[in-house]
Amino acid sequence: MELTKRFSSGGQDVLAVDRLSFAVVPGEAYGLLGANGAGKTTTLRMILGLLEPTSGYAEVDGFRTSESPDEVKSRIGMVSTSAGLYQWLTPRELLLFFADVYGLDDDTAQKSLDRFSQLFDLTPFIDRRCASLSTGQKQRVNLARSMIHDPPVLLLDEPTRGLDVVGSKVIFDYIAAAKKQGKSVIVSTHRLDEAERFCDRFGLLHRGRLMHEGTLPELQSATGCTSLTEMFLQSMPLCGQGEDAA
Repeated sequence: MELTKRFSSGGQDVLAVDRLSFAVVPGEAYGLLGANGAGKTTTLRMILGLLEPTSGYAEVDGFRTSESPDEVKSRIGMVSTSAGLYQWLTPRELLLFFADVYGLDDDTAQKSLDRFSQLFDLTPFIDRRCASLSTGQKQRVNLARSMIHDPPVLLLDEPTRGLDVVGSKVIFDYIAAAKKQGKSVIVSTHRLDEAERFCDRFGLLHRGRLMHEGTLPELQSATGCTSLTEMFLQSMPLCGQGEDAA
């Protein structure tokens, strides 16, 4: 992909993502890891087609974002803590709305609603307005919204931020279920300890550059470190001088 993104800030050229390339296969969870500002969110936005790369390209299920943006968006489910809900809609209304946006017919939409209501235990509050829901409940609705059209690719941007232990477990279970269904999952997070629990491979970012990539055993062998945290701290001094605006 060689994804690269530069921004102009205060008359200076800021390198946010530096020739980044990786691939994720069906049934795999890939951890795109790094500290805040490492380039993770910028990368996800380019994959989704919300942000145009300075150079390089992103390809999803055989479609490039630059050539077939609608096809790409229809194949991705995006979960982000920054994504708001329509406060005056109920989860039922919101999910049926998004099902309609994605072109699901009424019967398919209802079946999908029932399925994810059970999967994420939405039934106790499915007819309450979203404005009245807790942080964990809203995140469960966001998870259901991202999967309502059954996309083959899932992008999760800091999915456990602001959640307690119970809420985080919902995320872990969700990723496990998605992998069993053969979906490709990209998880962007700075919580390296959590990533070790549910990701199959990892890419460690620092200032927009991919410093290490591989399974945990492969990374342990290559770096001599036992944990992702140690690997990341070891890689930081080796990075170039680019900055990140993610």
